[in-house]
Amino acid sequence: MNSQIRNVYCVGRNYRLHAEELGNAVPDEPMIFMKPSHAVVLMEGQELTLPEGRGEIHYEAELVVRIGADHTPGMNVDEVIDAYAFGIDFTLRDVQSVIKQKGHPWTAAKGFKNSAPISEFESLQSLQSLSDSEFTLNKNGKEVQRGNIRDMIFTIQNIVDYVSEHYGLGPGDIIFTGTPAGVGPVEPGDRLELTWANEAKGAVIVRY
Repeated sequence: MNSQIRNVYCVGRNYRLHAEELGNAVPDEPMIFMKPSHAVVLMEGQELTLPEGRGEIHYEAELVVRIGADHTPGMNVDEVIDAYAFGIDFTLRDVQSVIKQKGHPWTAAKGFKNSAPISEFESLQSLQSLSDSEFTLNKNGKEVQRGNIRDMIFTIQNIVDYVSEHYGLGPGDIIFTGTPAGVGPVEPGDRLELTWANEAKGAVIVRY
């Protein structure tokens, strides 16, 4: 999968309740950070090794979109996005708290190997269809997150336009579009499963 992915863009604080639950200000423009392509791994129900001894690791469930064409100003997202998936932005929360205080980049907290597991990409007919149902994250069979793209602070069109203008956007790029409220820690042995429209999309079992 990594060989098919070029850039991994991520949007921080794109759901108001999530920003508030972590005590963060709601941004007035998209907050973009990146993960290396080595962070991406396909969710196939397997055990997934995460860093040990670096504090709490939190899950953040997100819609992920894949860019299928070079973006030029004025293009509609339906012309640019060719597929969607769902993923987890794993975060070393204690590490992030320290580097935020120091004003350092988020890479150490967000970019470690296996920090971006995603489901299989599926063809996208229209962005509107993704708002018809909510996506959920279940931990050990219990729902812990639920989100809908209608609740985003910045729409996917806003995000695509912003990323393209500031960084460039083309085939092979993917975008993690932000997480709703409900993030929390994982422990070894936890099983995380993503669903959309009541259909299982992908799962992993955490190990350290």
